[in-house]
Amino acid sequence: MFKLRLNRLKKIVVLLNMVINNKERNYLLAAIWTLTIFFGYKLVGSITAPMQFDRVKTERYSNVIKNLKDIANSQVAHKSVQGVYANDFESLVKFIDTANYVILEKRDSSYFEYDRVYRIDMLREIQITDTLGYVSVKDSLFGESDRYKSMMNVPIKGVDAVFSMEADIIDKNGYQVPVFEVSVKKNIVLFDQDKNLLKQENKVVSVDGVNGNSIVLGSLVEVNTSGNWPTIYDAGSNN
Repeated sequence: MFKLRLNRLKKIVVLLNMVINNKERNYLLAAIWTLTIFFGYKLVGSITAPMQFDRVKTERYSNVIKNLKDIANSQVAHKSVQGVYANDFESLVKFIDTANYVILEKRDSSYFEYDRVYRIDMLREIQITDTLGYVSVKDSLFGESDRYKSMMNVPIKGVDAVFSMEADIIDKNGYQVPVFEVSVKKNIVLFDQDKNLLKQENKVVSVDGVNGNSIVLGSLVEVNTSGNWPTIYDAGSNN
């Protein structure tokens, strides 16, 4: 559309050159060149704006997902020790600071036991579990890093927000199963970007994109500890 306008302006310049004097022509040419530059700037902007938006989006999504991966690892550890997921970040951080994994060793063994029915000694096989020691959850997940203390913050400059997190227990085929969900709206992550491009991003449904209007980890309706982002964001590692 911008190219069409530029072509029309050029035609107008040619026609006006034929009907007006030099002084008027100079004023008019200045105005037309101003409009030409303006529309040219708009044309360039319409091409570069989506590219800039995608660059910012990818960088910010990557930072957000790094924190979500830390939260996922922490929640999985919490469930393995406590049997359920943490419902808030305060208790999750406290768990990481204080909890330990139990190191177990399981071994098979057997013994003979007198059977009153058959009146003979019969071989019994059992599994023995020994406790070998304990390992700090913090050391296991984060080593010397204390980034878990800020993993609840949305890591975007200019944004003062925390992830939304909720845990629950749902019924799945008669079993009570712990679940959790962590999320942040794209409007928060991309708060300062082009509103029209952001509106399009909120409607994304694609195998290569982050679907929906939020970046989400886990689910409150399904047994799921994964995120709604494509595998390209899983290339990096927090370890």
